[in-house]
Amino acid sequence: MSDLNKFKRYTVTSALPYANGPLHIGHLAGAYIPADIFVRHLRLRKKDVVWVCGSDEHGAAITIKAKKEGITPQQIIDKYHQQIKESFEQFGIAFDIYHRTSSPVHHDLSQEFFLNLYEKGEFIEKESEQYYDAEFDQFLADRYITGTCPNCGNEGAYGDQCEKCGTSLSPTDLINPKSTLSGKAPVLRLTKHWYLPLDKYQPWLEEWLLEGKKNKWKTNVYGQCSSWLKAGLQPRSMTRDLDWGIDVPLEEAKGKKLYVWLDAPIGYISATKQWAVDNNKDWQKYWKRQENEEDNSCLIHFIGKDNIVFHCITFPSILHAHGEYILPENVPANEFLNLEGDKLSTSRNHAVWLHEYLEEFPGKQDELRYVLTSILPETSDSEFTWRDYQARVNNELVAILGNFVNRVMILMHKYYEGKVEGPAELKDEVLYGQIGKAYDSIQESIENYKFRQALSDLMDVARLGNKYLTDKEPWKTFKTDPAATREVLQNCLHIIAHLGVLAQPFLPSASKKIFSMLNLSGDAFSYDEKISFEDGHQLNTPELLFEKVEDAVLEKQLEKLLNKAQEVVAAVEVSPAKENVNYDQFSAMDIRVGTILAAEKVAKTKKLLKLTIDTGLDTRTVVSGIAEYFEPEAIVGKQVSILVNLEPREIKGIVSKGMILMSENPDGKLIFVTPGESAANGSVIR
Repeated sequence: MSDLNKFKRYTVTSALPYANGPLHIGHLAGAYIPADIFVRHLRLRKKDVVWVCGSDEHGAAITIKAKKEGITPQQIIDKYHQQIKESFEQFGIAFDIYHRTSSPVHHDLSQEFFLNLYEKGEFIEKESEQYYDAEFDQFLADRYITGTCPNCGNEGAYGDQCEKCGTSLSPTDLINPKSTLSGKAPVLRLTKHWYLPLDKYQPWLEEWLLEGKKNKWKTNVYGQCSSWLKAGLQPRSMTRDLDWGIDVPLEEAKGKKLYVWLDAPIGYISATKQWAVDNNKDWQKYWKRQENEEDNSCLIHFIGKDNIVFHCITFPSILHAHGEYILPENVPANEFLNLEGDKLSTSRNHAVWLHEYLEEFPGKQDELRYVLTSILPETSDSEFTWRDYQARVNNELVAILGNFVNRVMILMHKYYEGKVEGPAELKDEVLYGQIGKAYDSIQESIENYKFRQALSDLMDVARLGNKYLTDKEPWKTFKTDPAATREVLQNCLHIIAHLGVLAQPFLPSASKKIFSMLNLSGDAFSYDEKISFEDGHQLNTPELLFEKVEDAVLEKQLEKLLNKAQEVVAAVEVSPAKENVNYDQFSAMDIRVGTILAAEKVAKTKKLLKLTIDTGLDTRTVVSGIAEYFEPEAIVGKQVSILVNLEPREIKGIVSKGMILMSENPDGKLIFVTPGESAANGSVIR
């Protein structure tokens, strides 16, 4: 088994969903379904576990959403906190507590953390020039600034991150920055902030993470952390000039707030504190370092790809600097889940929203759990499609698991009126050994965060049952050898019972149905709990575990996605015209027709292509962030419009000399701006 056996208690966290919108299936696949499987598994092993989560309710994005909707930030967080909480509950994800970062206990603890580091002299205090919107008379948080990403050319990058290529940015990295408030270019003004010296902790991080977690953490997580550390860490501001959030607890910092990525992870601890108060527990046993190291809790963070750096580098550095807290044992982050051939997008409404699924598919929580677990993006991006959903439900849940249970239960009622002759034990040694191996394999896979493999092993037990039943053909031996027939069917009942036990982390509703049909009482059955049937045990009436997904249901969901896309296109507002430029300014831009001679992907990036372009003037290299939309070989020979006198810029070690012109559809799709007919390379575009 895994290293988890050495721990006495476990602290499990799931990423705090941001309280400015509902949950979609990408959130489930990223953090919540894996955590739910893991926690249910630990509890079946009778482990002491606390599982915490809550709404992340601070930061600039909340205020931006509030401004757009014409309401207050408090109204935004109240609305979405309740909706998210109810969606989790209806879906069967049962945190020990679902808390809020707007709570007083969280504000107090976050300020306590800040003061602890401040009094130890851990922060660097410095004045720096930051962007300021003169029209709105305020400094701009990172998310209030957009511009062109220097890494991939995305014109809608934020001041803290480009959401197209995932690069972490500072506002001053952006090309042509503008304020989201006024739409105008911001100016730089001096302001004072408190920085966490991540560079100071780099040697410790290299020892703790690069050496200590090698071959223990998932390759995608370890690789991203390694890249960050290799590039060299820089101090990160832990305060912001904002009007929404937790006050910086210093007299000289009036009007400033704690950086949301300082306070959000502390939300795990404040949630545990509140849970401890509510349940008469000691929260420190789950978070503080104990006198004897073997008494420390095992801390596991379940998150999505975009939160890796904060949970693996920033938050551990904060905990290390504080000195009293345990560090994460593992951070099994998943990659991104795509939808129907495209990225999930909340802005384009290209998503399967959890609250809508629960309304449209009542009682079908396990079906979605099964499909998403089957395709979890554990080390690379994966994709959800409605056709795959239909196929997995019909061909696996219905045809394999549901079919086996239903056949056995019907035969037991047909031949024996549902009564067991006992005491009934599993009398086939081969079956007994194969099921035992399945228990070991499933437990090991779950504890190594290989949930897809664990689910596959569970279905193999159902396949084993189907094969055993088909091979033995009890319907043929009922009259000639009734004793053998009863033994075969009662062996099958034991397989069903074991399926019920093993399915608990994955398919909790189906598991309960199985126990109900078997007439076995109890909310949960631990792995080591012996299940037996006494003489005369009466089975309950059979019922279908799962129902087929019909084509009409499938088509309705596909049509719904299409309609959403069309609504977004119809509702899109044309960007306002930029400020006038004079003729001299326009004529200073030298735009030519060019032809792409060669194209190749830039190593270690997903978005960048290295283009070799014949401009008529010369042959030059241009780095462009279009790899998401075009295959390199498909664009060789294509004529493009290129700005040839753009100042050269180094991107990923490649000097890019120019920029190709693209138009962008409301759905984010890029299209080349090309001449209407073939033109000579070097032709001037006027």
